[in-house]
Amino acid sequence: MLRPEQMSKVSVAGTKSVVRDVIDVAHEQNLLHLTDYQGEYEGFDTGSPLGGAEEAADKLVTARSLISILGVTEEDAGPSRIVTEEALEDEFEEVRQEVNELDDRRDELESELQSIEERIAALEPFVDLGIDLDLLSGYDALEVAVGQGDADAIEDALESAEGVEAFDVRTGGDTVAVFVYPSGETDGTLDEALVGVEFTRFDVPDAEGSPEEYVQELEQERETLQSKLEAVENDLETLRLEHGGFLLAVEEELDVEVQKAEAPLSFATTEHAFFAEGWIPTKDYEQFRSALVNRIGDRIEVEEVERAEYDLEERESVSPGLTQGSTDGEVVTDGGAGTDADGSRASSELRSDGGHADEKEIDHPPVVQDNPGPVKPFEMLVRTINRPSYYDLDPTIVLFLTFPIFYGFMIGDIGYGLLYTGLGYWIYSSFESDAIASLGGVGVIAGLTTIVFGLLYAEAFGFHLPYTPVMHKGLQPAEVEWAQLWLVLSLAAALVHLTAGYAFDFVKQLSHGVKDAVLESGSWVVLMFGVWMWVFSRHAAGGKPELLFKVLDGHPIALGFNGFPVAVGYVGLALLVVGFVLLVAGEGFIGAVESLNVLTHVLSYTRLAAVMLAKGGMAFVVNLLFFGAYTYHGEFHFMTGTTAEQVLHHHPEATIMFGGLVHGGVAAILGGLLILVIGHVLVLALGITSAGLQAIRLEYVEFFGKFYEGGGKKYEPFGHDRSYTTQD
Repeated sequence: MLRPEQMSKVSVAGTKSVVRDVIDVAHEQNLLHLTDYQGEYEGFDTGSPLGGAEEAADKLVTARSLISILGVTEEDAGPSRIVTEEALEDEFEEVRQEVNELDDRRDELESELQSIEERIAALEPFVDLGIDLDLLSGYDALEVAVGQGDADAIEDALESAEGVEAFDVRTGGDTVAVFVYPSGETDGTLDEALVGVEFTRFDVPDAEGSPEEYVQELEQERETLQSKLEAVENDLETLRLEHGGFLLAVEEELDVEVQKAEAPLSFATTEHAFFAEGWIPTKDYEQFRSALVNRIGDRIEVEEVERAEYDLEERESVSPGLTQGSTDGEVVTDGGAGTDADGSRASSELRSDGGHADEKEIDHPPVVQDNPGPVKPFEMLVRTINRPSYYDLDPTIVLFLTFPIFYGFMIGDIGYGLLYTGLGYWIYSSFESDAIASLGGVGVIAGLTTIVFGLLYAEAFGFHLPYTPVMHKGLQPAEVEWAQLWLVLSLAAALVHLTAGYAFDFVKQLSHGVKDAVLESGSWVVLMFGVWMWVFSRHAAGGKPELLFKVLDGHPIALGFNGFPVAVGYVGLALLVVGFVLLVAGEGFIGAVESLNVLTHVLSYTRLAAVMLAKGGMAFVVNLLFFGAYTYHGEFHFMTGTTAEQVLHHHPEATIMFGGLVHGGVAAILGGLLILVIGHVLVLALGITSAGLQAIRLEYVEFFGKFYEGGGKKYEPFGHDRSYTTQD
């Protein structure tokens, strides 16, 4: 769990006559993560696509276009099928022609409809005006303009304008029609007269008769076009229902064909031979090798070049998988690559025309995180930061163990926990996206821990259940010592969590030697425990918070701990000095500056107790506003079955905190119900955005910050999980 699956580097070599068979088998196995050839071997070139690659790629683009045009979805798939070459040539072409013709016709009708809509919209001002369209244009001497503007301002401008012998202004709604008869033969008299007047001019439609009648004609034409468009849409829908499954199968088959045809682009090739390398989970190597050998026989050489170590330092000393001799590009397939001086097998060889292969960059293995089922959803939280490196320890199991506990502790409510669990399960079961489904899985587990803590607190939606809780949140005045306990236990949780982070880093640093591990990781642990051993000791106890010594000594839990002895405090100070010296020796001035992290990072975990109290307080306030509450003998009580008058009658010494909207009139009750529902919804949502973010922050910043680098390569095997097609 703490390491990814071990990966093996595999080489496959053979003559070009079997390259297609090799690609077919490798694709069926869906195990080999191909490594692109980078030109590192003299005499070898990058391979070229197989024949038909370009044609298949063109058809694939066409298939995806048809699927998009028809709106085909997975629900249209139907049973899986075999897609033959004849179907790709004949049936696919027929469907393409039908769909494209209908799509072109649809585009044409939509364009005509848009034009009609624009013309109708342009006629609206003329309908308001109420003047026949043929009266607004076509004059030799009379100048006409139609638009929007201030009719009074227009009339004033025309009266004072030179060259205007007569004019008339007609209005209808917001539309103004201006008629001007010039006194001379000069064109543009109307335009000159309206200079300086706000007037937006409309183009007069080239039509005759009433604008209302013309609009009616256009609307009839629009209805006809809409009817035709609906018929085309129905024809396309029929094609979707009839051929949707076929198109999905064609797309998948072509996708597979293109993958296979382009695979040689990752190969090293000569005129007669090819060589391919890639990564495969070590446990699957024999299955992969057997599949190739059973299909192709001894015409190929399959070799496990390397089993990648988890230590990068050890991997860097591994020589490349290929060496070169002088056989003019011939592939040696005589059962191996010879033996070393001690009789052991050498790495697989592909020989060229002399010399030795240059040392190439280390080809880092892709990462397959190896976690059991319940832990897997938390891999998404790790990958949100970055995929673990092959040489990193995978912290997913730690997130699985700590994140739900942090979250459940902060919310601690049966009602909210049930809702989180239900919501998480719905997300997990409803979405195909692995990332979203994983988020749902995390929600389910976090919801379950919230229920567990709710049972311990005896609380549901902010109400105390009718049984004695195992522990209290500390919201009641009489339970304030529990709130103090949670602050102290938050510090203890921090020490455990951070120690795990430093331990991860210590293991990583061991690859550089024990000294580096001690100076760069162990120093932090020594320093941190030195600081906090002193903090929890009785040394200088008068200057420390009293809660450190009483919360586990009977207030509220009697574990007999009232602080470490003074001697332990001195040991802590000694460890503090030793840790600081080791830290400075390992990290220099930066280490000295950052040494305070052992204090601040631990204190950061007190947010666990703070958020718990805040969320519990919010739920309490929501219930308080609706039901009302009173204090009696240092405890809060909701007035769910009583009124303020009844409470004071039976308990005169009680204090009414709030009477409760439920005890008011109808309007108060309705407003209270709204507050109750919205309030609890907000608390539920803030549980995700606040408690969830605070918990994940502790993981990402405090915990991951101690050791995690990430940068792993995603495992992408060459192959395809068929959904719509079958080869049988």
